[in-house]
Amino acid sequence: MAKGMMYADAIATAIIEEMQRDPNVVFYGQNMAMTERDPMLKKFGKERVRIAPISETAEIGIGIGAAMTGLRPIVELWMSEFMLVAFDQVINEAPRLRYMSGGQVSVPLVLKAGYGFCAGWAGQHSNVIYHTMMGIPGLKVVVPSTPADAKGLMAAAIRDDSPVVYLHPYMLTLDKGEVPDGEYVVPIGVADIKRAGTDVTIVAIGWMVKKALAAAERLAKEGISAEVVDPRTLAPLDVATIVNSAKKTGRVVLVDQAPRHSSAAAVIAGEIAEHAVGCVNALRMVTALDAPIPYSEPLENYVVPNEDKIVEAVKAVMAHEAVAA
Repeated sequence: MAKGMMYADAIATAIIEEMQRDPNVVFYGQNMAMTERDPMLKKFGKERVRIAPISETAEIGIGIGAAMTGLRPIVELWMSEFMLVAFDQVINEAPRLRYMSGGQVSVPLVLKAGYGFCAGWAGQHSNVIYHTMMGIPGLKVVVPSTPADAKGLMAAAIRDDSPVVYLHPYMLTLDKGEVPDGEYVVPIGVADIKRAGTDVTIVAIGWMVKKALAAAERLAKEGISAEVVDPRTLAPLDVATIVNSAKKTGRVVLVDQAPRHSSAAAVIAGEIAEHAVGCVNALRMVTALDAPIPYSEPLENYVVPNEDKIVEAVKAVMAHEAVAA
């Protein structure tokens, strides 16, 4: 059975269910368990749910140490930018320990953070920085785009024996969707075709999946069948599903909220160039501009990808094919 649920509630549901399933799962971070009335604190107690000091270096360092001793910590970091002050732990410590110990040490750690808050949060809280983490060996990066995926990928992240950066797009926080009841796990490293199509492949990440689906709906009214592929996981990346779709349609539009030259789209474009050479006639990237996110709403809309930009890019790759023929 499934029921309607908001994206944020789906994440919380997954955490609660995993904490009920496994007593080794602990949850802590800033602005948590601030009073005795906190529902998570009341449910699981101070040993498993607790507030952390405003020190990301301490939070993540504690999480790594706890994970090495057999616990499964979830660290609530709120915003992905907050990880930057603790990047030594994120990219140089947690992902390396299993390799450096010859497999004797595991670090089952979840670093949970929102990203891309495009609602007037401007230069330091609207960024998309997953490109800095998706190429680090030993570190997994997931970006769910629906409430169902938010629940399933959180469960998978908690159960994984490697450190996982769980990034949730802030702009999807209140989105509603059908979420399966009970145990539900979405495998890490498996992309999802959100909409089948035959004319063009749109690969979109996070919040951009919603915009890509809306664009595909508009395009369908004009006789263009767009297939929308959601990687869901950036590390490991499901290259096979993306490439197979690209080969099928022969045209690709990559949609990424990150700036063009620090985007996952650029990495995906490289994979398509290598593995679908000769099969793809046209490819476009729809990304944020290489600029800080402005505070002004009109300027913010100018910098960040939107439905109109996706539709325009699709029509461009369709026209390219027609001219080439």
